Amino acid sequence: MDFKGFEVIWNNLDYLLWGNFPGGIILTLLMSFAAIIFSTILGIFAGIGLTVWRGFLHQLLVVVLGFLRAIPVIMLIFWTYFLLPVLLNVDVPAIATVIFALSLIGGAYIGHSVHAGMVAIAKEQWQAAFSLGLNKKQVIFFIILPQALKMMLPSFVNQWVSLIKDTSLAYIVGVAEFTFIATQINNRSMVYPTEIFLFVIIVYFIICAALDFSVSVLPRLHLLTRRK
Repeated sequence: MDFKGFEVIWNNLDYLLWGNFPGGIILTLLMSFAAIIFSTILGIFAGIGLTVWRGFLHQLLVVVLGFLRAIPVIMLIFWTYFLLPVLLNVDVPAIATVIFALSLIGGAYIGHSVHAGMVAIAKEQWQAAFSLGLNKKQVIFFIILPQALKMMLPSFVNQWVSLIKDTSLAYIVGVAEFTFIATQINNRSMVYPTEIFLFVIIVYFIICAALDFSVSVLPRLHLLTRRK
């Protein structure tokens, strides 16, 4: 590998960062952040539904979440790109369809994680909370859910990292995210594919490692600060 080849990265750094704005690394970060937020919200409510609902609604939710977990991410992105404009009767940006698809996929996985965490909470805590006069909604949101979320946080991080990596599949609908831009640069140069895609690997590693560090280390630092 010729280290002089890394000049192609430096010469195209601006384009790799934001492409024809929005694009590149910036767009990957924006899509990842949006997908993480929306999928977490959907997952929390799906987990609550799995825990609280009974009968037909419970079975329907199980089927929907199972379907979303079973289909390939790239197919869901493809379907939402063509289906959402038809359902909404408006022109939906490709970026929005990708975020929507990733949010559904992530929400399905997070929903089962939240459900597992809530079920793991001892039944005595439910009973004790009800005995204090709290209603079901108060018990869930103030007693059970905070414990479940803390317990399942490592599972959440795994899914968030997966969502970040899955943004690279947005190329199928022409979204100019980071790997799409890197591929464009590689197609132009046709000389330094190793250097270009090694840079892609490094950037994804930094993004995912930073997320993992933030979630695992910063809360501990906050606790230490409060104790002082």
